[in-house]
Amino acid sequence: MATTDTDSVLIDRVASADREAMRHLYERHYSGLFAFLCGRGADPGLASDTAQEAMLQVWRKAAKFGGKSSVKTWIYAIGRNKLIDRQRKSTRLSFVDNVPETADPKPSPEALLIAANEAGRVRACLEKLKPAHRNALRLAFYEDLSYEEISSLEEIPVGTVKTRIFHAKRLLLGCMVRK
Repeated sequence: MATTDTDSVLIDRVASADREAMRHLYERHYSGLFAFLCGRGADPGLASDTAQEAMLQVWRKAAKFGGKSSVKTWIYAIGRNKLIDRQRKSTRLSFVDNVPETADPKPSPEALLIAANEAGRVRACLEKLKPAHRNALRLAFYEDLSYEEISSLEEIPVGTVKTRIFHAKRLLLGCMVRK
């Protein structure tokens, strides 16, 4: 099986108990699901446990995938629901918004300094956004989800998604210009 198989091909194979297909699906979506869960208020430990539980649910329920949404949206919805269940059971919530930094060893020290400064500015501006705006931006631009997929995942109208992204981009740009 090639790692270039589409998600629908993989989910069909997972439904037939194909472990290799599940491994590919897991590798393709785990890190995005983890980041999504962190963006919804889970600390890294809770996000990791919840993502594992969600992927196990994908293995168990792949045959019930109806195709009404993309496989990615379906996996994220399972993760969201698992997180909500875990948070309801917990008496305390921890809201953490980690933005991972990746360093490229090739740039010059000057380029690294400039990049770090810009990343810090972007991170500071993102932190000033409301969680709904920040999450909409992350899903659209980091997870590359369509407005319809975000709408389905967040259980809000597509118009609300468009409005959140429009306002978030405007607020982010305004913040970046001021800094």
